[in-house]
Amino acid sequence: MSYELIAILMFSSMMLMLLTGQRVFGAIGFVAVVAALLLWGDRGGYDLGFAAAMKLMKWYPLLTLPMFIFMGYVLSESKIADDLYKMFHVWMGGLNGGLAIGTIGLMVLISAMNGLSVAGMAIGATIALPELLKRGYDKRMVTGVVQAGSSLGILVPPSVVLVLYAMIARQPVGQLWLAGVVPGLMMAGMFILYIAIRCRLNPALGPALDASERDIPMAEKLALLRAGLLPLGIFAMMMVPFVNGWTSLVESSAIGALTAFAAAVLKGRMTRKVFENSVRNTLGISCMFMWIILAALAFGAVFDGLGAVKAIEDLFTERMGLSPWVILILMQLSFLLMGTFLDDTAMLVIVAPLYVPLVGALGFDLIWYGVLYTITCQIAYMTPPFGYNLFLMRAMAPPEITIQDIYRSIGPFVFVMALALITVMVFPQIALWLPDLIYGN
Repeated sequence: MSYELIAILMFSSMMLMLLTGQRVFGAIGFVAVVAALLLWGDRGGYDLGFAAAMKLMKWYPLLTLPMFIFMGYVLSESKIADDLYKMFHVWMGGLNGGLAIGTIGLMVLISAMNGLSVAGMAIGATIALPELLKRGYDKRMVTGVVQAGSSLGILVPPSVVLVLYAMIARQPVGQLWLAGVVPGLMMAGMFILYIAIRCRLNPALGPALDASERDIPMAEKLALLRAGLLPLGIFAMMMVPFVNGWTSLVESSAIGALTAFAAAVLKGRMTRKVFENSVRNTLGISCMFMWIILAALAFGAVFDGLGAVKAIEDLFTERMGLSPWVILILMQLSFLLMGTFLDDTAMLVIVAPLYVPLVGALGFDLIWYGVLYTITCQIAYMTPPFGYNLFLMRAMAPPEITIQDIYRSIGPFVFVMALALITVMVFPQIALWLPDLIYGN
């Protein structure tokens, strides 16, 4: 049996198991180990899984994963994140669309605290969305705002998805996070620009707050500003030493987790329930990602042994005569297709053993490609009929938000994200400038 046929059988078996509802890490790991046993016998098959486990345990930057997840859950569970929205509510409510713009700002800061899109979605749907609807904002526009804003969680550092990509692609986590900063802020700025222009042309979509709601003493406004900027201060205390080279990535993650914990204690919000929920959620998500990474490493090792990447590269470049850019675009389109029924981690683990080495062989920068992959996942999250964020929003949204509203709300934001993706593809330095600046020095 040819290696190409073995690779096709592995992918088809894995997809079949996923379609039957098996867990991602179980399906991928099972196919990898069975293929290794059939190809190299008992010794080779068992050694492959053991070697993948040892590689995972020795990967020091993986310690950042539970630290950042714990930091995000502490800030969320202790309601410190709620203060952010109160700040935006008072300071930006006087503008047409101001609360929607503030919601995007909220999502950026939540992303900088947690690194998961689910956290942003939960906070946006439970805190921001009811307030926006109560104040007469167009329900379709604000539903799209929450979905688009929450997707920034997988791009803005500390992105958990980029940690997973770093492990599979064998790239530095710090450089990937820095590469996501400018594209993430650019995309947030494009969302804000769209909201501002649309509400300027049609003020009924996002009416300004009544003066009575904004007429509060300046001392109270400043108190809200201080409370709302606390999470930003925590993020600065974590990232400034890292960017300046004073601490390592793992040390900075520990600073962030301890600072968030101390802030919750000092504000009197670190109750037993908050601590227990934060630790429980951190443990669950960290273990899930470790199992996924372990399965991906085992699957990738089989592909390395088969030489499947070289065979597929020859198929595209020599037999089919496709240029590297055409191959890259086809890869991104396949991510969009898979995103209609898989989440970002599943997509990455399924195709990373094939795509990541192929991208490197085609001469593209793997740090830059990590940003492209993440933006494509953001778009796939919001693409009907089975976009991941669409169903999260349906589960969390108020009853007056129908599935038709959710589907129709995302069109303009998907267009903006596609425009951002094309911009980063055409101008790679948007992603690479900051890593080159920091690590070049």
